[in-house]
Amino acid sequence: MRKIEFLLRWLHVFMGIIWLGHLYFFNFVNAPLQAALDDAGKKAVNPKLMPRALWWFRWGAMATFLSGLVLFMLIYLYTPGAGFGVNMLFKGAEGGLNDRGRWIMWGMLFGSIMWFNVWFIIWPAQKGLLCGRIIGDAAGPVRARAALASRINTYLSAPMLVGMLAANHAGMSFSYGALGVAALLTFAVIKASYVHSTFVGQAV
Repeated sequence: MRKIEFLLRWLHVFMGIIWLGHLYFFNFVNAPLQAALDDAGKKAVNPKLMPRALWWFRWGAMATFLSGLVLFMLIYLYTPGAGFGVNMLFKGAEGGLNDRGRWIMWGMLFGSIMWFNVWFIIWPAQKGLLCGRIIGDAAGPVRARAALASRINTYLSAPMLVGMLAANHAGMSFSYGALGVAALLTFAVIKASYVHSTFVGQAV
């Protein structure tokens, strides 16, 4: 069972890197690039770039989401010899969630929102724009909605990672104050990355 958990954890992290890597590429690299390109440049670049990038982006999200759910089930909802049911890794002595469980649940909540945004807001919008189904005046609001969902995902990705890492790797006790501080600090990192992305790489 431990080998299966390790393989699932590896897959979860590997696909998460693909997903978040493309999320950060879209927000910190591609967004400033698109703003700098004229219409001719966009017509030359985007048909070759976007379908490939969006494929890895959306399926990276799906594989991360599904592997995470299976991993959660095996680690927190299964006890060898006893079958399925909330185990002691997830609940405290009084039956409620322990610190580890609370951090994981918040990380899962943020990650699930991000997955939903990818598959039900960002990808449908981009698919419609790329195939020419959404054009003209209708394209502006759709593009703006997808951009907003992508920006929300970028901000959520930072506290999501805290939720996934805090209990196992930092031994952090859970409190809503700790969650709020983690969110503020990690939001600040994302904000700084957005600001820096507008001028980074302009001169080598």
